[in-house]
Amino acid sequence: MEEESVVDQSAMPPYEECQRQLRRILQSATFRNSITLQQLLQFLTVRALEGSSSDALKEYTIGVEAFGRPQDFDPKTDTIVRVQIHRLRQKLREYYDSDGKHDPIVVGIPKGHYLPSFGPRQRAEDEDSGEIRNHELDGFMDPAASAHPDSGDVGPETRLKKTGRGRPSWPGVVLVFSLMIAIFLLGLWIGTRNRTTDTEIQKTAARDLRNGLDPAVKAFWASFVGDDPTPVIAFPDAVFLLDNSNDLFRFRQGASDDRGALVDLHLARQFASNPSLVAQAGALYYENGYTGAGELQGIGMLAGLFGQMGIRPIIKPSRDITPVDLRQHSVILLGSSFQNVAVAQLMNSGDFSFRNPDSRLEQWRAEIVNARPEGQEATTYRTERDPATRVLKADYGIVSIQAGVVPGRHIAMLGGLDTTGTEGATLFATSKGGMDEMQKALGASFTPGPSGEMPLFQALVRVRLEKGYEVLGSSLVSVHRIVPPGAQKP
Repeated sequence: MEEESVVDQSAMPPYEECQRQLRRILQSATFRNSITLQQLLQFLTVRALEGSSSDALKEYTIGVEAFGRPQDFDPKTDTIVRVQIHRLRQKLREYYDSDGKHDPIVVGIPKGHYLPSFGPRQRAEDEDSGEIRNHELDGFMDPAASAHPDSGDVGPETRLKKTGRGRPSWPGVVLVFSLMIAIFLLGLWIGTRNRTTDTEIQKTAARDLRNGLDPAVKAFWASFVGDDPTPVIAFPDAVFLLDNSNDLFRFRQGASDDRGALVDLHLARQFASNPSLVAQAGALYYENGYTGAGELQGIGMLAGLFGQMGIRPIIKPSRDITPVDLRQHSVILLGSSFQNVAVAQLMNSGDFSFRNPDSRLEQWRAEIVNARPEGQEATTYRTERDPATRVLKADYGIVSIQAGVVPGRHIAMLGGLDTTGTEGATLFATSKGGMDEMQKALGASFTPGPSGEMPLFQALVRVRLEKGYEVLGSSLVSVHRIVPPGAQKP
């Protein structure tokens, strides 16, 4: 028999076989817990099968489109693409040494390129072993920790090391555990809604769920999801740096790795919010296992609502949202742009937006900006605190409904200045009282059209608080329609 070898792109198998091979890899035990690498491989494969030129696919494009980096993404300072491409090469080698050693198609990423190569496996003389020989994958695997495909190794100071792990962060809210208790929190939410309050939303929220879903609420969310039986709910998974004392440091930008991976100190000092403290912290590890209590309450509310509608949502971290999700599903993003990277990338319509005057100082300093005040509306809205005790008394949130990236799909954003604002915005958007206020404010334009057209708008809500964290109710402050590009605002 002929010795097995990797076949070049000119011998690429048929499109359908390449797609089947991609599914084998993504569903394998090797890739099961590597969400970021699944996303990257899927993105690159789509580009390869679409016939994209390897030279045309740049590091910047991958960073922005696959990893959700902002438009000012600089590959020279943020090495996420090089790091993850290197990790993907390693993971593919691991796959073909185990789960995929009998697969008919070999997938690899040649050195100096970003697009994957697909080639039919040719059996070696020791066919029964089913293994790919090391020299045959050498063309795909890059031995450098983060070699740049165009310029070679970028040097040890910009590499991300993967040799250490921090101690378990017991005080935190671990993501997997968070999702397990989300439905339990729905029941907790129903109970806590029975507290006495003077807002109509508060009084009707628990009754809505006890007596069945209100027709107006059902019609609104049915119009939002359309024919999608599995809409996506994405919660924020902000990145922190964890030291060996379980202290956390905020990490707003820069290359990040999987949870528990050791952080390159050069990157930590460059991008962490408090570089002076980070410099004294010792070894640091990536940690994205925390999310706000309000976001968890929001998951519970939405899961309960969709459950009554016979809909089973997909719940995932915001960093795992992919272009495929946006094409195939309607998506609900929980949290503000400060915590949810998907909100920062996708909330691009409407008059209301989040702003933080100082990116390194976040704690209750951010504001919601009103670009086009109407009537007596203010230009900015900030978290309200007791002047003497500084306890939080009120928060503000945005309910935003905008068109999706393809017809028939929509993107919703339910987020607040604080985690309580997110809870309050979700409470407003899932209650009969909230629907009644929106109907009164928008009139006939709030009612879904005869073909199920969704009204596009942004609603600003004020969220009253007790003890700084108990959400007593939400009330509408203002609502602005989102006008499609090229149309004039009424």
